[in-house]
Amino acid sequence: MLKKWLHKVLPGGRGRVQKQVLEFAEHGIRADMISFAAEKVVKRLHQEGFQAYVVGGAVRDLLLGIDPKDFDVATDATPEQVRKVFRRSRIIGRRFQIVHVMVGPETIEVTTFRGGSKVQQNEHGRIMKDNTYGSIEEDAMRRDFTCNALYYDPIRQQLLDFHCGVEAVRARKLVMIGNPAARYQEDPVRVLRAVRLSGKLGFEVDAPTAEPIPHEAGRLKQEPVARLFDEIMKLLFSGHALQCLQQLKILGVDANIHPLLNALCQSAQENGQNIVTLALHNTDARLRADKSVSVGFVLAAVLWPQLNGRWRQYLMQGQKPAGAMNSAIADFRDEMEKGWGVPQRFAATMREIWVLQPQFEYCKGARPHRLLAQQRFRAAYDFLILRAQMGEVDEALAQWWTAFQHADEVLRNEMAQSSMRSESASWDDGGEVAVKKKRRRKPRKRKPKAEAA
Repeated sequence: MLKKWLHKVLPGGRGRVQKQVLEFAEHGIRADMISFAAEKVVKRLHQEGFQAYVVGGAVRDLLLGIDPKDFDVATDATPEQVRKVFRRSRIIGRRFQIVHVMVGPETIEVTTFRGGSKVQQNEHGRIMKDNTYGSIEEDAMRRDFTCNALYYDPIRQQLLDFHCGVEAVRARKLVMIGNPAARYQEDPVRVLRAVRLSGKLGFEVDAPTAEPIPHEAGRLKQEPVARLFDEIMKLLFSGHALQCLQQLKILGVDANIHPLLNALCQSAQENGQNIVTLALHNTDARLRADKSVSVGFVLAAVLWPQLNGRWRQYLMQGQKPAGAMNSAIADFRDEMEKGWGVPQRFAATMREIWVLQPQFEYCKGARPHRLLAQQRFRAAYDFLILRAQMGEVDEALAQWWTAFQHADEVLRNEMAQSSMRSESASWDDGGEVAVKKKRRRKPRKRKPKAEAA
């Protein structure tokens, strides 16, 4: 059974296991370059008589000179055995069980070496259940790309390479282990991983790895929406979302798969002249500067072109701006909560940002003060700035709100009591308001009472 499966995924010898053991002089990764938590987990498993290695993306990033954000560990201990070794741990997962080990503030993901003898696949070739364990060689064959099939032992400072992954990393190439079409069928999400890794790392996708992607991308429609949403979030918040957008276009991922992915593909085809790419550019810059980002804000920007189209339709039907926006959001809300996989906390932030957009048109009386007091004012204001940069709203409106929120209470009252900015107020470079005098209307003459009778 195992030989038959290996022959299927490894035709022509592609991906054949050729174990290489690299010493420190050949790879240059020191033990102190991995996190304290990962090193502690590996040492503890060694002390209990198990094999254990830091594996996957962390090793790849260290070879590239990138500081890994998280560390994963692979071992020959079963999840139950790992659970007994570490008091602060829990077993998660259905299709393949893993263990989360908590060490201080860090969480280390520990997986057992996977085997391939009892894999359960559906009629489309997708792996549905594979809680089968094997050797480290079998585990390396089950991984997706050669750059992720690298195992580092911090105790011996040795690097185990089973599929020429080090060579691929140094050549900056993304190479699938085994038959690419069969591997995408096993797990269609690998299509999005190829997009994300090539965009994030600047790798060239190997020709045999890239060839099946346009055809196999349609299989993503059968994936659970929650899992698909998580993978799209990794793409959006990789710090290189714009490059990932380009890879979506280059690799031919344009199937009608998920509204978020559809919006990204559409923005990639518009050569970057839209609010989506502008928001992702700002997000990439903040992530690279280690600043916080709002998931709800980014999602609001990604889906804004679709929502804006519906808003305009309701406006053309005669609805007022606020009412038209609420109608458009109601349509979107039904779709998002039924099958998009967007968590409620993110969907709520998106709705709050959207519903405040029509309110920015009111710059007189008590309305500006009430809007400024809203919890989501800052996010909604940042969204207004994006719209102004794209020419959707008057630049003077964005300037008015910039001045209003930074003014003192006296100036705010003067600004709010003046006439509408477009009719009676103008702004100089210093942000001071100059109020024009209103034209006084002549009083109407009343008719005499007798004549009126």
